[in-house]
Amino acid sequence: MPTTHPATESAARLNAVGLRSTAPRRAVLEALQPGGHLDASELYERLKGDLPGTSLQAIYGVLTALVEANLVRRVTPAGGSARYEARVGDNHHHLLCRSCGRLEDVPCTVGAAPCLTPSEDHGFQIEAAEVTFHGLCTDCAVAG
Repeated sequence: MPTTHPATESAARLNAVGLRSTAPRRAVLEALQPGGHLDASELYERLKGDLPGTSLQAIYGVLTALVEANLVRRVTPAGGSARYEARVGDNHHHLLCRSCGRLEDVPCTVGAAPCLTPSEDHGFQIEAAEVTFHGLCTDCAVAG
């Protein structure tokens, strides 16, 4: 069975949503693909060696385009900087450590989008719910 090269897969994903397949867009998608939640500065630090001449502002521009195309999800914890992840479309939620800022995925609280039903929908057709559970991760709880 042939394996798909990450750059080829990223290019196909970009083309499928009508975005040009540029090296910075492919690089950001590939950096986010393994999982995790990175902010723009972390992405820039990871990619600047592979993308000579790129800037932090360029990374922000790429992230904006990818979020608008629904290829990347922006997660903005209260009081923190925006972080980005490649996991989209499943309406999962997050656990956030209030000490170290560790952010982890957690499945939908009920199992089917939108996971939560508000007591009043004001006529909205609810499509998603964003929930962030706050607490201490294991490392911070042990150290505390």
